[in-house]
Amino acid sequence: MPYYEPHGKVGCRPAKSAQRRFKDKLQKLTSRKRPGTFLNIVKEINQVTVGWINYYGISYMKTFIAETQSWLNHRLRQLIWKRWKKVKTRYTMLKRYGIQHDDALKLAASRKGYWRTSKNHIIHTAITKDRLIKWGLKDLSQLYASAQTRYSSY
Repeated sequence: MPYYEPHGKVGCRPAKSAQRRFKDKLQKLTSRKRPGTFLNIVKEINQVTVGWINYYGISYMKTFIAETQSWLNHRLRQLIWKRWKKVKTRYTMLKRYGIQHDDALKLAASRKGYWRTSKNHIIHTAITKDRLIKWGLKDLSQLYASAQTRYSSY
């Protein structure tokens, strides 16, 4: 799909349907009812994201990549939160990741749903973007930046 920049340059963007298919694939991989270890899930996510960015890396999609990264991190926090399941496990894990006693207890005993709870700032403090990257998730922004530099040399 052609894209015109304000100063006469022409580029391209992935089609909306391609973006939708990419997000659908990631949504399927991060389903809450999905079996498997977290490492295997991250490995499959990395395979999909690296392949997609290598294919569409020549196009302009910085905003889409940033939004998708944020959404993907949110999905993974939700998946992790569901897998902790019991209040005791949630409390223990939040304490392990540096959350204060009161905040950990308050969030661990919360009756809110997985999606809403994973938006909480306490979860964001415990499971940071850096921690997800440390657990093996590849940063989409870095992948896109490396693809852009690779394609700009042509």
